[in-house]
Amino acid sequence: MTDDLLTNAADLLRAAKTAGADSADTVLVTGTSISVQRRLGKTEETERAEARELGLRVFIGQQSAIVSASSIDPKNFARLAEQAVAMARVVPEDKYAYIPEAPPAQSAAFLDMDDPNEPSMETLITRAATAEDAAMAVPGITNSEGASASWGRSHVVLATSHGFAGFYTRSSHGISATAIAGAGTGMQRDYDYSSAQHAEDLDDPAGIGARAAEQALARLNPSRPKTAKLPVIFHQRIAGGVIGSLAAAINGAAIARGTSYLKDKLGEQLFGANINIIDDPLRVRGSRSRPFDGEGQSVSRRALIENGILTGWILDSRSARQLGLQSTGHAARGTSGPPGPSATNLYLEAGTLTPTELMADIVEGVLITEMMGGGVNGITGDYSRGATGFMIRHGQIAEPVAEFTLAGHALEIFKHLTPANDLIFKRGTDSPTIRLEGLTLAGA
Repeated sequence: MTDDLLTNAADLLRAAKTAGADSADTVLVTGTSISVQRRLGKTEETERAEARELGLRVFIGQQSAIVSASSIDPKNFARLAEQAVAMARVVPEDKYAYIPEAPPAQSAAFLDMDDPNEPSMETLITRAATAEDAAMAVPGITNSEGASASWGRSHVVLATSHGFAGFYTRSSHGISATAIAGAGTGMQRDYDYSSAQHAEDLDDPAGIGARAAEQALARLNPSRPKTAKLPVIFHQRIAGGVIGSLAAAINGAAIARGTSYLKDKLGEQLFGANINIIDDPLRVRGSRSRPFDGEGQSVSRRALIENGILTGWILDSRSARQLGLQSTGHAARGTSGPPGPSATNLYLEAGTLTPTELMADIVEGVLITEMMGGGVNGITGDYSRGATGFMIRHGQIAEPVAEFTLAGHALEIFKHLTPANDLIFKRGTDSPTIRLEGLTLAGA
């Protein structure tokens, strides 16, 4: 499969040069995915999909264009190349875009991203059924939004007319369940899930269903809290949103446009001295790991925040050229668009306190378990999101609360952030439980 794709990529690049391109690059992706959806003991949906896609980018001087196709057919390569070149001739120049030279491609084998064993549909049905059955078996659970299980495997090839050619294969497994407790207008739902590159790293399906059920029951009969400025604990499953907002603010495209509230903060102390935020594309079995970036550039583990200090931007070659810098190996690329800067396996390093210890001295505060809408305004840094969770009273989790908003400013959030010790790599952007000070809870 991979040899065929590499041959296809070389043929497509030759077609681009023949059509008149000065330089070109191409991405070819093939993949297979299967999924099942089950609800109330019945399998409602099964799906199998296979995809073969390509994207070709050509340059004529500083003019460029991209064409994409939902099939990989060498008989169409000449036509696609001619179309791309014709398009490039009529678009404005972009003095920052180019195809960079790249070192020889690194093998992806050491990243161990590929589980080649395709599960049967029966196996996926069993995973989903086990999760839902476990949820429905918990007393007090009245309904189910269902459970699902999935598997996918894709092959990716990137090649450029400068001689770079690289490939990798990635697999994924997933299980999720959503349980409903209560009745009528008093119903509450909650969920749990697990995803991994290898089936052996998945959580137990029964445990997923049971956790979804227990979390739904705990949310019954919520009240609306009073407006106040309180210490806030972000549960591990939603704390990564804070780290993701930082990544968006230091994305090279936003910095180059001048549309980030952090554009003048390089080298400044944004967090406490004990805070490190890491981007690691080379983590073994990482959900966003890769041996090279979307432009063939070398990748490496980087501390974006080191001892609380902002050390640099997330850059591809175009944003780096705009800023007079070098790419950091963060280009991401699909088949239908140009490369753009994007983080990979992003995480906040764990602290030393347990979540229980983190909230032990809180007389009154709130534990956030789910958030809705809003987020950080990328230009101003203002933060506002709807939330649900639980009150904290004298260091203990108390009654459920809902229908309130958290508001503040990202710089204040960063400054007063304290991580717990429960970091788990599960979501691509990961964080332990975190404690924040200075947020305003707008409620009753």
